[in-house]
Amino acid sequence: MNQSNIRNFSIIAHIDHGKSTLADRLLLFAGAIDERKFRNQMLDDMDLERERGITIKASAVRLQYKAKDGKDYIFNLIDTPGHVDFSYEVEKSLRACEGALLLIDVTQGVESQTIANYYLAIDNNLEILPVINKIDIANVDIDEAKRQFTEILKFKQEDIQLVSAKEGLNIDTLFEKIVSFIPGPEGDSTSPLKALIFDMKYDIYKGIIIYVRLFDGMLKPDMKIRFMNVGKEFAIQEVGIFAPEAQQVKGLSAGEVGYITCNLHDPKEVRVGDTVTGVENPTAHALEGYRQLKPFVFCGVYPVNAGDYAALREAIDKLRLSDPSFVYEHETSQSFGYGFRCGFLGLLHMEIVQERLEREYDLNLILTTPNVGYKIVKRDGSVMDLENPSDLPNGSEINHIEEPILAVSIFTPVTYMDQVMELAKRKRGIYQKSEFIGDRMKILFDIPLSEVIVDFNDLIKSATRGYGSIDYEFKEYSSAQITRLDILINDDPCDAFSCMVHKDRAYEKGLALVSKLKDLIPQQLFEVRIQATCDGRIVSSARVKPAGKNVTAKCYGGDITRKRKLWEKQKEGKKKLKQIGRVEVPQEAFLAALKI
Repeated sequence: MNQSNIRNFSIIAHIDHGKSTLADRLLLFAGAIDERKFRNQMLDDMDLERERGITIKASAVRLQYKAKDGKDYIFNLIDTPGHVDFSYEVEKSLRACEGALLLIDVTQGVESQTIANYYLAIDNNLEILPVINKIDIANVDIDEAKRQFTEILKFKQEDIQLVSAKEGLNIDTLFEKIVSFIPGPEGDSTSPLKALIFDMKYDIYKGIIIYVRLFDGMLKPDMKIRFMNVGKEFAIQEVGIFAPEAQQVKGLSAGEVGYITCNLHDPKEVRVGDTVTGVENPTAHALEGYRQLKPFVFCGVYPVNAGDYAALREAIDKLRLSDPSFVYEHETSQSFGYGFRCGFLGLLHMEIVQERLEREYDLNLILTTPNVGYKIVKRDGSVMDLENPSDLPNGSEINHIEEPILAVSIFTPVTYMDQVMELAKRKRGIYQKSEFIGDRMKILFDIPLSEVIVDFNDLIKSATRGYGSIDYEFKEYSSAQITRLDILINDDPCDAFSCMVHKDRAYEKGLALVSKLKDLIPQQLFEVRIQATCDGRIVSSARVKPAGKNVTAKCYGGDITRKRKLWEKQKEGKKKLKQIGRVEVPQEAFLAALKI
């Protein structure tokens, strides 16, 4: 295929602005999918994506289009997620493209992730085509949306495209604009092979399916290739494209996007961001890989059935193929035995990984209370990364603890500015600056990560009646009054509930955990005491009354001494049971703890 007739582009936008709907409409218009087989969110393969109405994984698809100039074009389209927890998926996709469609909802305008994705595309030197979606909605102010594009992001008025992805309005004009606006890929098919691995997934029959973008050279079946960073060599079994179903092709050349399989089944032998080259005629320099993201949130993942540990390890290895931002290492817990300490980019990311492990690999899992990563500066000057609260050193060894701080930008209509400022300050936020962007305010705060990840986005949405949005990025580590909160059940620590908290919030968090556990732990035949301890003192406690049994129910009249004898026997039995009895904590308790 002539490279000048290829267009590689992504669709990027804030969450819920219509990326997947536009991708569906492009597929229909280009004839890549039959009307009878069409369904919404066509490129979202996972049931989880369709249930939640969000894109989790980026998807690549090839479209064929005959332009008005009579030439045949190939469009390689990559649909990307919008949620901030999956920004790594966006970054991966943009490296395989020359252009991006930056989409905004005409009713919402430019939002936080719109700007974040705009700068991400700029960093990757992409041509950005502005698109305003949902113009079919009655009484919308299209001129205001155009003004935001031109004033905030400095786009030219004539480049802005107006479409309705739902109704298919102006999709033909958009196709023509993509042809004229987005450049064709550079590269030389006669040069040594140089291809970027930008995604992967595991197939039970074919092994690991590797998504590649070719920058130079050609890929053909039976060709010997080398992964330059890993240093492994394989023979290609199958070369193909997604259109949108997988289709085998005779080969791929420079500028094209497709997939290869190499009968490769071990996830450790390949990684996203690696460069593929030929064994016989290798390229001299590897492509720049992806930056390794540092996880923000950590928690323990354990199988409910200890015998499922090996299956969990295999499932995690396979899942990480398609999600390099998810990290893990082996750990052992007093409460649950063998499991993994896993790192995530946020709580939504954590929820999605848990659901995928349970659904796709048929596992029953328990997750411990999530924590953010802290830095422990010891008295001897050494610095330790703390991911698990149970690894906290003795207080005499610690000089101070540093917590991660995020630079948070909040977009809100001016009307709700006071509520937003108050909410950010309640979350220990430090005000930086604010500026007008059109009829909205952009407010910048430095807020501890532990205060942002749980419910800050939801609270902002509530305070601004859905019009507010946030974006954040890591800024620095800062010294803070952090301590460990432990939960004791009948004087035995339950390490699954241990968490790091700010000293000012220890009582509040301890009370919430104890109250929730009191409601969720079922009655035993003996009393269960639940206590929250912090810095050697009990900050909150509760008790679950023992289940009663009327041992004298069968006694009708007679001497009272007979009843007393039964009561004494019962008392001794409960005393003995209390010493050897073990309190079973139901999984609902762990799930409830995640939401506190």
